[in-house]
Amino acid sequence: MSDRGLQDLVLRALADAPFRASREWQDQALADPGRLERFARFLARHYYYERIVHFFKYSGALAPVTGRRPEAVLRSASFDALLATAVLGSRETARAVASVVVRDVQAATPSQPIPYLSDLLSYERAMMIAEAGPRVWRETAQGEGGSGKGAPPELVEGTVLLDLAYDLPAVLPRLLEPWTEVPQAPSRPVKLLVARSPHGRVTVARADAAVASVVELADGRKTLADLARQAGLRAADLEAALAGLADLGAVRFTTGS
Repeated sequence: MSDRGLQDLVLRALADAPFRASREWQDQALADPGRLERFARFLARHYYYERIVHFFKYSGALAPVTGRRPEAVLRSASFDALLATAVLGSRETARAVASVVVRDVQAATPSQPIPYLSDLLSYERAMMIAEAGPRVWRETAQGEGGSGKGAPPELVEGTVLLDLAYDLPAVLPRLLEPWTEVPQAPSRPVKLLVARSPHGRVTVARADAAVASVVELADGRKTLADLARQAGLRAADLEAALAGLADLGAVRFTTGS
């Protein structure tokens, strides 16, 4: 095996707990198991510290009222239990870590009312999960999913349509400003689309009825005519909705075999 191959193998072992436990890795005998495991766990805590602080920054801003810093879960038994199966950067591990954060903050007893706290945690969880997973590191001639002309659209994994009871976009910027009384969000239903481009950029956008219908129906099997009929949209409106969703990375177009 080349030096590059050995390096890649060690890096995979540091990032992938199931691989570290596999016979394939253990038979290599390339590193002391105890020292490797300690360093791998150190890397995992650092990796998810950065992501929790970033994606749960609004919950972090509410910590003076909730008494819960989202990143504090990194020192919890619940997080420790995840490390035995963690794969850094995977959507499955991001989902598990985000769920631990949500459960911890949700269990708080705030000193001031935060009626939109559940909505906020759902929003932050969706952002963290959407950011995870494989991404495109180089441009291709056609981009992910091909040109899409006439092809059935399908929802990209990680895309989420959130149905919220509170208008979070109206309050989020205020949470990051100095405040004494907790800023309140308007109590009105809102749909938010959370999507990630193939290169890893996460975007949140308000979703109107047309966009919501397309997101719920796009499965890679329905033709454009099927989508238009089932969503109750004119062809032009469907085309506009799909163009916007493709730009966000929410849908791609299947080209068939």
